[in-house]
Amino acid sequence: MAAASFVQEVSAVGQRLLRKLQGLPQAEPVEIVAFSVIVLFTVAVLLLLLVACSCCCAHCCCPEQRGRKAQARR
Repeated sequence: MAAASFVQEVSAVGQRLLRKLQGLPQAEPVEIVAFSVIVLFTVAVLLLLLVACSCCCAHCCCPEQRGRKAQARR
Protein backbone atom coordinates (compact mmCIF):
# COMPACT_ATOMS: atom_id res chain seq x y z
CA MET A 1 0.00 0.00 0.00
CA ALA A 2 2.84 2.38 0.77
CA ALA A 3 4.41 1.66 -2.62
CA ALA A 4 1.21 2.61 -4.42
CA SER A 5 0.97 5.95 -2.62
CA PHE A 6 4.65 6.61 -3.33
CA VAL A 7 4.10 5.97 -7.04
CA GLN A 8 1.07 8.29 -7.02
CA GLU A 9 3.08 11.00 -5.25
CA VAL A 10 5.96 10.72 -7.73
CA SER A 11 3.47 10.85 -10.60
CA ALA A 12 1.82 13.97 -9.14
CA VAL A 13 5.20 15.69 -8.73
CA GLY A 14 6.12 14.77 -12.29
CA GLN A 15 2.86 16.19 -13.63
CA ARG A 16 3.37 19.45 -11.69
CA LEU A 17 6.92 19.71 -13.03
CA LEU A 18 5.69 19.11 -16.58
CA ARG A 19 3.04 21.83 -16.22
CA LYS A 20 5.68 24.22 -14.86
CA LEU A 21 8.01 23.45 -17.77
CA GLN A 22 5.23 23.97 -20.30
CA GLY A 23 4.40 27.38 -18.82
CA LEU A 24 8.02 28.47 -18.55
CA PRO A 25 8.27 30.28 -21.94
CA GLN A 26 5.49 32.69 -20.85
CA ALA A 27 6.89 33.15 -17.33
CA GLU A 28 8.58 36.27 -16.01
CA PRO A 29 12.38 36.36 -15.94
CA VAL A 30 12.40 36.14 -12.14
CA GLU A 31 10.39 32.91 -12.26
CA ILE A 32 12.72 31.47 -14.91
CA VAL A 33 15.80 32.26 -12.82
CA ALA A 34 14.22 30.88 -9.64
CA PHE A 35 13.17 27.68 -11.40
CA SER A 36 16.65 27.32 -12.91
CA VAL A 37 18.30 27.72 -9.52
CA ILE A 38 16.03 25.08 -8.00
CA VAL A 39 16.73 22.66 -10.86
CA LEU A 40 20.50 23.25 -10.65
CA PHE A 41 20.45 22.72 -6.88
CA THR A 42 18.50 19.46 -7.28
CA VAL A 43 20.88 18.22 -9.97
CA ALA A 44 23.89 19.11 -7.81
CA VAL A 45 22.48 17.24 -4.81
CA LEU A 46 21.69 14.18 -6.92
CA LEU A 47 25.16 14.26 -8.49
CA LEU A 48 26.85 14.50 -5.08
CA LEU A 49 24.68 11.64 -3.82
CA LEU A 50 25.68 9.54 -6.82
CA VAL A 51 29.37 10.28 -6.26
CA ALA A 52 29.11 9.50 -2.54
CA CYS A 53 27.31 6.22 -3.19
CA SER A 54 29.76 5.17 -5.89
CA CYS A 55 32.74 5.95 -3.66
CA CYS A 56 31.18 4.05 -0.77
CA CYS A 57 30.35 1.05 -2.96
CA ALA A 58 33.81 1.04 -4.49
CA HIS A 59 35.34 1.12 -1.02
CA CYS A 60 33.08 -1.62 0.37
CA CYS A 61 33.01 -3.93 -2.67
CA CYS A 62 36.62 -3.60 -3.76
CA PRO A 63 39.08 -4.21 -0.96
CA GLU A 64 42.30 -2.28 -0.98
CA GLN A 65 44.66 -3.61 -3.64
CA ARG A 66 47.73 -2.20 -1.95
CA GLY A 67 49.50 -4.04 0.81
CA ARG A 68 50.00 -2.54 4.21
CA LYS A 69 52.73 0.00 4.51
CA ALA A 70 55.61 -1.01 6.74
CA GLN A 71 56.31 1.33 9.59
CA ALA A 72 59.54 3.22 9.34
CA ARG A 73 62.13 2.08 11.83
CA ARG A 74 63.88 4.69 13.90
